[in-house]
Amino acid sequence: MKIKFKITALMITISSITATFATAQNSLILSGKVYGNTHQSLGGNTIYLYNALDSALIKTTLIEPEGNFKFDNLKRGTYRLFISMMGYQPYKSNVIVFSADTTLPIIYLQQSGLNLKEVAIISQKALVEKKIDRTIINVDAMLSNAGGTLLEVLEKSPGVNIGQGGAVSLKGKEATILIDDKPTYLSGADLEGYLRSLPSSTIDQIELMTNPPARYDAAGNGGIINIRTKKNRKRGFNGGINLSYIQGKYGRTNNSFTFNYRNNKVNLFGNIGYSTTNTYNDLDINRHFEDINGATLSNFLQNSYTRRTGSNHTAKVGMDYEVSDKTTIGVGLTGLYRISKQEAPVSSRFTNAQNDPDSTVMADNIEKTSFKNAGINLNYRHMYDKSGRELTVDIDYLRYDNHTDQSFDNRSYLNDGTLKGNYLLTGNLPTGINIYSFKTDYSHPFENGFKVETGLKTSYTKTDNTADYFYTINEIKIPDYVKTNHFLYSEHISAAYVNTTREFGRLSVQAGLRLENTVSNGRQLGNLYRTDSTFKSHYTGLFPTLYLQYKLDTTATNVLSINYGRRVDRPYYQDLNPFLSPLDKFTYYVGNPFLKPSYTNAVELSHTYKSNFTTTLSYSKTQDQVNETIEIVDGIYYSRPGNIGKAITKSLSVDGSLDPFKWLNFHFYGELTNIHAVSAFYTGPLDTKGTFFYLKPMLQFKPGHDWIIQIDGYYQSKITNVQFVAAEQKRMNAAVSKKLSPNTTVKMVVNDIFHSYVNAGLINNLASTRADYRNISDTRTGVLSFSYRFGKVPDSQGKRNTNGAESEQSRVKN
Repeated sequence: MKIKFKITALMITISSITATFATAQNSLILSGKVYGNTHQSLGGNTIYLYNALDSALIKTTLIEPEGNFKFDNLKRGTYRLFISMMGYQPYKSNVIVFSADTTLPIIYLQQSGLNLKEVAIISQKALVEKKIDRTIINVDAMLSNAGGTLLEVLEKSPGVNIGQGGAVSLKGKEATILIDDKPTYLSGADLEGYLRSLPSSTIDQIELMTNPPARYDAAGNGGIINIRTKKNRKRGFNGGINLSYIQGKYGRTNNSFTFNYRNNKVNLFGNIGYSTTNTYNDLDINRHFEDINGATLSNFLQNSYTRRTGSNHTAKVGMDYEVSDKTTIGVGLTGLYRISKQEAPVSSRFTNAQNDPDSTVMADNIEKTSFKNAGINLNYRHMYDKSGRELTVDIDYLRYDNHTDQSFDNRSYLNDGTLKGNYLLTGNLPTGINIYSFKTDYSHPFENGFKVETGLKTSYTKTDNTADYFYTINEIKIPDYVKTNHFLYSEHISAAYVNTTREFGRLSVQAGLRLENTVSNGRQLGNLYRTDSTFKSHYTGLFPTLYLQYKLDTTATNVLSINYGRRVDRPYYQDLNPFLSPLDKFTYYVGNPFLKPSYTNAVELSHTYKSNFTTTLSYSKTQDQVNETIEIVDGIYYSRPGNIGKAITKSLSVDGSLDPFKWLNFHFYGELTNIHAVSAFYTGPLDTKGTFFYLKPMLQFKPGHDWIIQIDGYYQSKITNVQFVAAEQKRMNAAVSKKLSPNTTVKMVVNDIFHSYVNAGLINNLASTRADYRNISDTRTGVLSFSYRFGKVPDSQGKRNTNGAESEQSRVKN
């Protein structure tokens, strides 16, 4: 109660300060005039003001009928103006070094010489943009993303790795995935399936934050990957259609439709996606059992060929209503429906030390899944004045429903092919998750470039997981109480934060502090095999962040940055579930209700040259890191999450972009990372360390006549991380884009040209066992993508000033 009282008092104090200083604002003004080349009026069109250092949009304003424009409440810095309108060539100013009120010379736009119906102003974004607290990936800047899924886009993003089972890591550490600032609250196969269901054409940007600022939840020791979906706010009715056909070994489609209607005070927007799944995985897992001297006693050789088919339906629609020039209310609805079927014939062979056959188990495993989620967001935004004082409120509710039916039909044979026995195991696994969230944020810019942000958040999550398993032997159905289970879990998180920013000439400072309190309760209901059991956890943490950025010269040619942050990883809901879930007769996944939260301290030092080349040194130390662990008991393979005592990660990365010619761009990302893990383990002390590197180059050619050609690739060396040693991975992609008309584009992509992307490796620290795996999937694909943009933007309708920053939104799952 004392903590909550202090937080409330802090917010009241800040509100009082804002009232006191609101009239004392003395921000700077940038003004000028814009005309056509024959001095014609261009009133009603928009001018964009960008930060010259990181290309971040600062503000927009309208040109008045007399040609005047004005940006007020600006702080000292370096800026660029950008103007784009029908019938005129795009205008981009030189860098404006801004330290006092400034009136620019008159700007005259040159006519394009084309008919208005033939004109479309296209400004291609850079693949990577750098900001003080994040790196931004512009998805459409990489052609080979066309026709893909969000998971495939992440695979190609600099600094991002996709591991076995869909685990997404950022610079060697597992990251937390957000969609439009909202957590997904999914893990493992559920997260992988969700990311595969979202079309890349609905994604605008990917924000990579190794040390996220205080306004974000502290969860995620590996940082945050925030997915920004496309949202169009142009006047009138406009949108786009994206159609893609993908042909690998099997064919599939990926399509989306986005739209926006903005008129007067109402803005309607949405995107709808439909895709089909039709892929395969060819997985080999080998286990070699040894005596105390390391000699092989017997072998277990397993192959499963999984065919995955299904369809995915996604939708996101919303409405914003401007109550006044300063106040906006809105509502957003999200939905996803995925149905999938996995058919996996599995062959498991047992051999002796000389690899002579002993026996065989054949299985036909079938899994049918129906996954639904729906959410609603109510939001409120009020801007007190043009200085940027702003209050936002978000209320969210989200519901997940997952229903899986499993069937494992097992047949055992002797080495001469005689049927030894057979049985059928079936499972019915419904899961329901309800999440409620309330969040409010307040920001206040003061004079001299000082800004304060503060906010409160509370969320409540409740999950209900059931697993009913039955054996069928000789047509008699018997409950399997060892695997049958019912698990209930609830979690309540309360948080408050303060974040400040200030510029001191060439030095920019951002500092924040976040307080989070977590209360969780779990209950495993009993049955004839086990009794009821419960657990409860309650902990509070403080999470500071600090960012320093210094420009070594007035033109920001060389910039030094350093940042520090403390993070927490709370166990995923699914990982706390103590179910014994079969993947096949010899492989089980087991949850761990005794998982502890893990904490990470991380620091980064970077240097940026001309906004094009960034070199970064990173160091992080994690206590009680949660990792997948493998244990073998009586020949059965158990995969469960566990706390690793200590993990230290060090990395050096280089991110650069070159434009040696107007028609050629080269982007390069390289990373060298060392991971050292120390822990008590099933088989005794564990102490592993290893260094790996990976490269992600991209070449883009622009031969003219609206053609773009791209070649990109990926190479990763061997990775040693805790119990696993992942083998090298590599792939090469090529793409070509042709603009057929101002609104129509066709793209052709070939992914993994040589089908070289293979997920393979070793599993160490097993009791008297060596194990290895190799997984080949449908990664070599040809894609044909068609996109069409439509819309009418009336010049007569104005748009109020905006600071270019997106509203704070509640951290709800999407």
